[in-house]
Amino acid sequence: MATDPATVSFVTEQLEGAGPVTTRKMFGEYAVYIGAKVVALICDNQLFVKPTPGALALVPDAHLAPPYPGAKPHIQADARLDDPDALVALVIAAERDLPEPKPKKPKR
Repeated sequence: MATDPATVSFVTEQLEGAGPVTTRKMFGEYAVYIGAKVVALICDNQLFVKPTPGALALVPDAHLAPPYPGAKPHIQADARLDDPDALVALVIAAERDLPEPKPKKPKR
């Protein structure tokens, strides 16, 4: 089941306090970016945040599940959608722990 665009809009609204949040459709689902870093995925209308040490420290009781078959487990963050402040803190913690993306090589 593909993610509904209304879900993507709602998640983006909830994350407004996290900085420059954008989404990008990928394989029928969505990647959530803060700046240039992918911090979360929206799959099957569910939000999955990358399980970095900082993010896991904020939610030690977090339920981990793969966002799609074969993926590594992520923090299932649907329960935090009703608390934008907690959700923003979670994705900011994940963003801080993630490395900067490698620069793309120029095309020849």
